[in-house]
Amino acid sequence: MPKQNRRKFIRNALATTASASVLANSRFVHAQDGQPAESKSPNSQLSVVVVGVNGRGGEHISQMLGAEAVTITHVCDIDSAVGDRRAKQISDKQGKAPKIETDIRRVLDDKSIDMVTIATPNHWHALAGIWAMQAGKDAYIEKPVCQNVAEGAALIAAARKYNRMCQVGTQCRSSRAVQEAIQFMNEGGIGDVKFARGLCYKRRKSIGALGDYEIPSSCDFNLWSGPAQYTTPKLTRPQFHYDWHWQRQYGNGDLGNQGPHQTDIARWGLGIDSHPSSIISYGGRLGYQAERKDPTYTDAGDTANTEVSIYDYGDKCIVFETRGLSVDDSADDELNRLFDSTRGNKVGVVFYGSNGYVVQREYTYCIAFDKQFNVIREFRGGGDHFGNFIEACRRRDSSLLAADVREGHLSAGISHLGNISYYLGEDNRVSNGELRDALSKVKSLDDNSATLDRTIAHLEKNGVDLQKYPMSLGPMLAFDPEKELFTNSDAGNDLLTREYRGEFVCPTADKV
Repeated sequence: MPKQNRRKFIRNALATTASASVLANSRFVHAQDGQPAESKSPNSQLSVVVVGVNGRGGEHISQMLGAEAVTITHVCDIDSAVGDRRAKQISDKQGKAPKIETDIRRVLDDKSIDMVTIATPNHWHALAGIWAMQAGKDAYIEKPVCQNVAEGAALIAAARKYNRMCQVGTQCRSSRAVQEAIQFMNEGGIGDVKFARGLCYKRRKSIGALGDYEIPSSCDFNLWSGPAQYTTPKLTRPQFHYDWHWQRQYGNGDLGNQGPHQTDIARWGLGIDSHPSSIISYGGRLGYQAERKDPTYTDAGDTANTEVSIYDYGDKCIVFETRGLSVDDSADDELNRLFDSTRGNKVGVVFYGSNGYVVQREYTYCIAFDKQFNVIREFRGGGDHFGNFIEACRRRDSSLLAADVREGHLSAGISHLGNISYYLGEDNRVSNGELRDALSKVKSLDDNSATLDRTIAHLEKNGVDLQKYPMSLGPMLAFDPEKELFTNSDAGNDLLTREYRGEFVCPTADKV
């Protein structure tokens, strides 16, 4: 949609949906502004509804079934077949069947529910969380906590206004290994640390060709679409569940899927408590033509499978790298040593200190090296992230939360801002030389040229002809962390929110 038409659409949509938004928000009137709920005793029974029970929702169910004095009283999913299957599993284990709903609004009308856990597709995260808190429920929301920046700000406002616990599913915040590794750095274990690199080197095959595919008969596509625009043809990818991650109307690519775990750790370890002041990204959705041996092949995804984003925080810097093609036998000598692997996925964070490195390799394992790559310390151990949420809910104390919604917003924002630069520059395909010249002018604590070299080598190893299919270079975006607005891009500001459908309008922070 052209920029001016898009802006006009947003203005008209806001005007025509204002009354619908008021009606939707007025549904939930039993949450009391400014009135904290009473603490519950450690043994008091809590009721929970799990919203979105396919995939990651299964882990929510498992954790809640294992929690003391918690009962899953409802499950909610737009796929009735999935809801029925999960309800039977819950009944078999807890001895009492939960109620099944497809529409979250009907669930939230039940005042007996204390907590809501949300494992829906990304485009539902914020609205479901806001509705839950408006209805007087505490909310646990999977990462990314929001699909765009404006939604994150609205979630924070809702949590504060309704005195609700809002935990984000960045579970590394509860990991003993990560906590101790960050404490080690804070105590000077590897000297001065100003730079961190997040990695998502994770093989992602093509999700199939763009097309018109049949939606499962058990799914309510109107409810599934929710805040997103209703597509025609209805389904544009072969696999209904999960592959929405790689379509930007619903997901955020791996920068916004795996990325919030690692960017959250990077920001935490560097002591960064704000958005970046500038962002630039480059990359593309590349290599599937070579993979399919068909130069005309078009993958149904429209998020980048190869992406490098550089975030400037003044005296500190974060770089995040996404690689979705094969990562076997990579020539990344330093990273191979830090991750002890030349083959397979590399997902984690590297902190670069003046005297060494700290590497988060797994949820339960971090390792520190000196400058000669000798191991100097190892950190092991996990944590109970859901248990932390439940404890905060019982004690009515948001300061207990390991991953409060504001932390989730700042870490998800890294993904959103990086993707915006990429999306705005998607049609700006440049040669390797042009890209190298542009990056030489970008402020960074990384070696931008060396990172580019590794990225080029990765793509060429996977058969990508970069002369025929060059990478895209996004604009350098200047961002005001306090106002949460770009200062040099109206088009970028348009992408800080989205176009909503009438009955599924996500309120802004001042309207929750």
